[in-house]
Amino acid sequence: ASPPIPSHPRPLANYSPLLPLRPYILNLENPVFLFDGRRHNYPPSIFPPSLPLHFSFRLASLRISLQMKFIILYAILALLRCHAVAAIELEITSPSSIRTAASTIAYDMMTYYKGNQSGGIIGVLPGPPPNPPTGYYWWESGAMWGTLIDYWHYTGDSSYNDEALRGIQWQVGENKDMMPSNWSQSMGNDDQAFWGMTALLAAETNFPNPPANQPGWLALAQAVFNTQARRPDNECGGGLRWQVYPYLTGYDYKNSIANGCFFNIGARLARYTNNDTYAQHAETTWDWIQNVGLMDSNYNIYDGAHIGTNCTDINKVQFSYNMAVWLLGAANMYNYTNGAEVWKQRTTSLLNSTFTTFFPEDIAYEVACEPKLTCTTDMFSFKAYLTRWLASTALVAPFTYDLIIPKLRASAIAAAKQCSGDTNGRTCGLSWSKGAVWDGTKGVGQQMAAMSAIFVNLLALESIGPPLTNATGGTSEGNPNAGAGSVIDPSAFKPATQGDRIGAGLITTMLLVGVTIMFGWMSL
Repeated sequence: ASPPIPSHPRPLANYSPLLPLRPYILNLENPVFLFDGRRHNYPPSIFPPSLPLHFSFRLASLRISLQMKFIILYAILALLRCHAVAAIELEITSPSSIRTAASTIAYDMMTYYKGNQSGGIIGVLPGPPPNPPTGYYWWESGAMWGTLIDYWHYTGDSSYNDEALRGIQWQVGENKDMMPSNWSQSMGNDDQAFWGMTALLAAETNFPNPPANQPGWLALAQAVFNTQARRPDNECGGGLRWQVYPYLTGYDYKNSIANGCFFNIGARLARYTNNDTYAQHAETTWDWIQNVGLMDSNYNIYDGAHIGTNCTDINKVQFSYNMAVWLLGAANMYNYTNGAEVWKQRTTSLLNSTFTTFFPEDIAYEVACEPKLTCTTDMFSFKAYLTRWLASTALVAPFTYDLIIPKLRASAIAAAKQCSGDTNGRTCGLSWSKGAVWDGTKGVGQQMAAMSAIFVNLLALESIGPPLTNATGGTSEGNPNAGAGSVIDPSAFKPATQGDRIGAGLITTMLLVGVTIMFGWMSL
């Protein structure tokens, strides 16, 4: 009998008609091919529907020339090859199709993760660059686990839950604040916050709780918030610096993503706990970004500025995750304030700006780097957070739902078509607007972005409620004083060695160079 089709099927081997083969078709109802003495069973479902599956015959019995036999054989092999190697199939109105597509992409994404293998580090992707050159920074691992939590929440597929729980717990750090000392040489406020937002998402979705002797998801998010709430200074009138420690390149830079993540966590914690202290911090952060000019009067959000100029040298490159992190924070403030008009207006304005900049043809588009594919490793993942946080915005600010769903739908259809590359015929690229013409890029970011764009469309087809709170069924244990054991003053951290400084400078400088290149491109 034919072997069962695996839940995450591999494509058929890429046999070329140019290779010397000794084939025999024994029965098209249960096909068996003999290639150079090896037996290959394929279930009937892989055959094009035009083939007569209920017709048995032996090729050797056909009274035709040997040349004609091979012509027929090659035609059959070509049909098999075309059927097996194809882009991700997606029917956007079918929940089962959405689940299947997202599952396949998730499977391929997780092949990059080596933390569950000998020699790998639990919870983190290989990296950071340049070791290996195609590696990933620590923060993106936290973002990946957050994406898989959302994947479970939308689809119900718990295949990766154990891996996610174990991976997050392994990286909580010595003080249980998402600041493990192993990553102190590249610790940005945004890096820490991405892990904090993942923990907060786990609380909001009732993701399986950690062991009783470990801090709960809510407590971890509170620890991140509490450590960051002590870090704003008087430079540029307030706001968080990009990097946590003074010896890191970028410590003199204040940017939208670090402050946006802090704003986002504060707004969501206010909603989850009904504690107004978090909301007050969120309000202060909102006022700061507007006053310093990183958010303009049209609600465009720019990357950042240096304290040496009193933050007047604004880098006007725009990234989708900056818009999305502030948008979701504003939507949560709207929800927390029971629909306050000021937060409705702010949410609406951010949403309009997001659509204008990042959805020029209804399909998500990373405007800073996608046109010429000059994206850094980080940037390839930004559309994952854009689509996920748009979907979350629709849940906590329902007046945005009808505006958001068409963008998510168009983006998902386009993303599935772009998942057509590499040897397996389904590797995802970034250039969704190019249709089925794979752009030649691949990696965790591209897989994560396509997967997110697809599974969030279950929002329009099934009953998916808003994020939970303490009052609506959230079970995660919190700790308002979490993070108290962390270093309060970053400048008091143990000075780095010269070797540490060189290593840290290399990592962070690579990030700064990437942003600078983007800014130069935007200025053309």
